[in-house]
Amino acid sequence: MKLISWNVNGIRAAVGKEFLKQFAEMDADIFCLQETKAQDDQVKEALSSLEGYHVHSNSAEKKGYSGVCTISKQPPLSVTYDIGILEHDNEGRVLTTEYDDFYLVNVYVPNSGDGLKRLEYRAEWDTAFAQHLSSLRGKKNVIVTGDFNVAHQAIDLARPKENYNKTSGYTQVEIDGMTLILSKGFTDSFRFVHPEKVQYSFWSVRFGARPKNLGWRIDYFLVDERMNENIKEAFILDQEMGSDHCPIGLVLG
Repeated sequence: MKLISWNVNGIRAAVGKEFLKQFAEMDADIFCLQETKAQDDQVKEALSSLEGYHVHSNSAEKKGYSGVCTISKQPPLSVTYDIGILEHDNEGRVLTTEYDDFYLVNVYVPNSGDGLKRLEYRAEWDTAFAQHLSSLRGKKNVIVTGDFNVAHQAIDLARPKENYNKTSGYTQVEIDGMTLILSKGFTDSFRFVHPEKVQYSFWSVRFGARPKNLGWRIDYFLVDERMNENIKEAFILDQEMGSDHCPIGLVLG
């Protein structure tokens, strides 16, 4: 089974570029999108040309903001929106689809923002989300994918010293939040397969970061540790353009 995840930075803009061609070429069994920046009906319209796929989305109350979408060849057994906590459930950040062997949680984790204005909220989110995942694991294996807005280790960003505790995405609070999520029984699939590989999934649109490869690895497939033996490949498609992020992938056997 092949899974792809991609923060598309606006599904309507992505479709206006090469997204549909890229989608067809990647030919994933399940394709997860983050930051759709569209309401559910707009997502459905943007992807209306896809045939043979089941499309589910969760949009934010605020228009043109956040949002996630999961596209699958097989219909999910169930679909669940958000995490059941009112203060965290109005930004369209979590979508859970259930399949025979696992729950798939598609997530767009809140960014701590310029000046780390939302850092305290982000810490609360991470704690609540970790508990939600732990609860799900009590029922079935869980795979979590999406934009986590954190580089977990120094190897995961180009300039760790310059950014540590100064830049959103690489503060100790965010690192600890990711550690907490992993501690609930998850494996960072890319690091599991490629312990020393330096590869990124996001580049700032400023300072010519992408041509210089001054990037961050902030997009992940976290696999239930009970499924580690099923991880056949984990990869980053950093040659795919169209967003400030690139797609990431996971192959299960």
